[in-house]
Amino acid sequence: MLRRLLVSLHRWFGLGAAGFLFIAGITGAVISWDHELDAWLNPHLFKAQNAGSPKPIAELIERIESADPRVRVRFTPLEVEPGQALTVSVEPRIDPTSGKLFEPGYNQVAVDPVSGDIQGRREWGRISLTRENLLPFLYKLHYSMHLPRAGGIELGIWLMGLIAMTWIVDSFIALWISFPSPATWVHAFLFRWRQGGFRLVFDLHRSGGVWVWPLVLLLALTSVGMNLNREVMRPVVSWFSTLTPSPFAERQMATPGQPIEPKVAMAQVLDLARSEARARGWTAPAGGVFLSTEWGLWGVGFFDRGHSHGDGGLGNPWLYFDSGTGLLVGADVPGTGSAGDLLLQAMFPLHSGRILGQPGRILISLMGLVIATFSVTGVWLWFRKAKARRKIGGVEYNQLDR
Repeated sequence: MLRRLLVSLHRWFGLGAAGFLFIAGITGAVISWDHELDAWLNPHLFKAQNAGSPKPIAELIERIESADPRVRVRFTPLEVEPGQALTVSVEPRIDPTSGKLFEPGYNQVAVDPVSGDIQGRREWGRISLTRENLLPFLYKLHYSMHLPRAGGIELGIWLMGLIAMTWIVDSFIALWISFPSPATWVHAFLFRWRQGGFRLVFDLHRSGGVWVWPLVLLLALTSVGMNLNREVMRPVVSWFSTLTPSPFAERQMATPGQPIEPKVAMAQVLDLARSEARARGWTAPAGGVFLSTEWGLWGVGFFDRGHSHGDGGLGNPWLYFDSGTGLLVGADVPGTGSAGDLLLQAMFPLHSGRILGQPGRILISLMGLVIATFSVTGVWLWFRKAKARRKIGGVEYNQLDR
């Protein structure tokens, strides 16, 4: 009776989530290499048009904001790799006439660091399959399905987070029903390659799931940590471990459309951050800076040129400053803190595979294809079994599950 209930739960979760997990798996396999593929597809956004010594970053930012006063730079690297364009994120300012945000139609700008000329603009995350928008479209599709925001809630992010939470539970159900009895436990690891057909598809779904079960659970868990970190993961982890206060978790988010205007300039924040980094004994240079007008924060990351993604380990350290006062309000220092802090720091590095560098990214890319395969085989098996049940009068048909 218990086994039948668990099989039913697994079946209906699979049917309900198969489409979402298939999309997440396929897009995950691709976006493991998003930067490389994006640069290959859109060299005008990543390759500099001129050779020579780059202008100071502050001057390039000034050129971007002077070219279009409707926007301000939200994130910028602080050094440019040789031969590369400076690609920054921008956000709209408030229109003083209407009191609403401008609609510039783009949120990313590429600038030639030598001449200062703007090479291209695009709206990162736009629903479009054009060459320029393909990789950002797939990236956003992966974690939000491009569902809109409603009532102050990111519907897509919540949906995928809730699916991931159910996926965690279903992973344990799937493991339990894969071992129907001690006498037949070995069958859960075997593939009937010679028999082919239904039995092979069943083995690919069941035995394949058993072999990679730890990685499946890891992806499900880190999906919750990525999508619902503040809402679910931090509160749950805090039951078991003391967490270092997060400036994002402790502050009140601004009302949508009413950004918290910074009173402290970027140059001043960088001076404060570099001084604090020296006091902490950090040797890596300030590599990037971002402004969060939603939370009223400046963030400064410390990493060598070309390593903004934190390839290897738990990522890069960041310092956070109040954008109104310049006071240091928090730090994210990978590898330090409580066990709970370390777990939360590991969410993105584990989910992306970057914790292991290039081999980890390859593994996660392959796992994306595996997850998509599980979705397809699960639905195919359900249709085959449903057809078989109809032929024998609705009686449960599990003879081929062995």
